[in-house]
Amino acid sequence: MIIANNVTKKFGKLTVLNNVSATCNRGQCIALIGPNGSGKTTLVKSILGMVIPDSGFITFNDKNILHDWFYREQIGYMPQIGRYPENMTIGQLLNMMKDIRFKSGQASLDEDLIKEFKLPDLLQKRMRTLSGGTTQKVSAALAFLFNPDVLILDEPTAGLDPLASEILKEKIIAEKQKGKLILITSHILSELDDLITHVIYMQDGNLLFHKDIEKLREDTGEKKLSRAIASVMQKC
Repeated sequence: MIIANNVTKKFGKLTVLNNVSATCNRGQCIALIGPNGSGKTTLVKSILGMVIPDSGFITFNDKNILHDWFYREQIGYMPQIGRYPENMTIGQLLNMMKDIRFKSGQASLDEDLIKEFKLPDLLQKRMRTLSGGTTQKVSAALAFLFNPDVLILDEPTAGLDPLASEILKEKIIAEKQKGKLILITSHILSELDDLITHVIYMQDGNLLFHKDIEKLREDTGEKKLSRAIASVMQKC
């Protein structure tokens, strides 16, 4: 579904992506992990078309994304830090996004998270008045709202309270079971144990490994993702 082919990106003399190749398919929930500065964010932005690789290319459903910008209609993106018009209310923001993205004949909207997060009770709240956690709820609701085939979630539980985190994780599991492709970046590896099917580990712009989670557990003898990753890195 999404294939990165020998993607390289430099900013000045710094190589942030070094000949990265990966294949991500429907029904997979992939953890994209690695230390700060490893290239995760640049890879995500390259998939979204926000960063253009210096060499290599990315395909979405077998089409080079450089020549088919409409592929982004099939992606729901939740940024680590959502930035929205400060004077807009939650209700105005949701309505604006519906006007921009929702098309006649499209499948119905997915408003599950809007309801689960009780956002209808907050529709008159202006974005500038929201806590970080509530802003995260709005970002999550927007990512899932248009029933995308692909979900890219950047530190999705950051700032969420435990109940909201569980609601979001249950939603991710439900969407995975529908055959959607989900990419998650997170530093809280314990939260990924029950969600992911595959792991991409990056360091210094290089993709060190891309493995099925069960194969990773089998190879390391560790059930928890954090311990499995530590075991692999100790051998590198």
